Amino acid sequence: MVKLDDGLKIWLDAYNQGVAQLMQSGYVATVEAIRDGLSNLTAACVTDSPDIARVLDTSVAEQTQVIPVRIYHPAPDRPLPVIVFLHGGGHMAGSVAVYDPICRKLSKTTQHIVVSVDYRLAPESPYPKGLADARVVIGQLWPLLEKHKLAYVPTLTLAGDSGGGAMAATLSADYQYDPDVNIHNQVLIYPSLDYTMSQPSVTENGKGLFLQQDKMQWYFDQYFQHGEDRQAASPLFMSKSARMPRTLMITAEFCPLRDEGEAYVQQLSALGVHTEHFHLDDMIHAYLNLESLVPVQCGATYQKIADFLNTSMNC
Repeated sequence: MVKLDDGLKIWLDAYNQGVAQLMQSGYVATVEAIRDGLSNLTAACVTDSPDIARVLDTSVAEQTQVIPVRIYHPAPDRPLPVIVFLHGGGHMAGSVAVYDPICRKLSKTTQHIVVSVDYRLAPESPYPKGLADARVVIGQLWPLLEKHKLAYVPTLTLAGDSGGGAMAATLSADYQYDPDVNIHNQVLIYPSLDYTMSQPSVTENGKGLFLQQDKMQWYFDQYFQHGEDRQAASPLFMSKSARMPRTLMITAEFCPLRDEGEAYVQQLSALGVHTEHFHLDDMIHAYLNLESLVPVQCGATYQKIADFLNTSMNC
């Protein structure tokens, strides 16, 4: 029988008790509180922040829109392949700063340049503005690296967790027929792929396991503000072909988004796309942001990403 990691369960019980006490006191969640919560949780639980040889804060621009990015190059003396990373946070929270230690680990473990995108967030900037920011960064990626004299190999991976994983999968579908943009790989970490919330695990794991079903609904209502077709906007339901990139899917047994990740893997596999599925039976959503509680599982996840990407370099 599958059961939650013991240390994680102790933390989760205390977390749920604290949330219940807040609700009883009349607390109403705000956007600012959600953002502060993710920031504080990550800072408290992801305390190992490895040194990277070169870290650069810069930006790209299109017309009046300026998109900040942070670039991590673990070995500036040699050209390396590139990951564009899109952080999680339900399209409402997270930032380059919040995800700094995670991106450092990703860069160091994979030996890839990581370009972390500070895309705009809902509700101030609803769908599809964050996606538009990511597209601008991808469109200017190689000139940006050349501008800063960063040695690179023109092999591109899109990666993201949760809402950032949804964005990565959306962009992979958008670019599959684009002759000017070649996405070689995508790494989707417990991604949100079905904005209709129609998969069984949403209900099965949607209470008491950190990511709440009602909170997901609230996130999506803030993101989609103009009556958009949420099914059409969902990567799970987008048109796909054998031109989709090699894909690593990472799922957790007690995550509400588990089933949509598994369904997506089945879709790509049926098309003949090289797909690998890394599943952790004892984990919950957002466990990379809880690293001090589950260091072994987080270490295994980073290593799996490295193995997947570096194997692709030899294909």
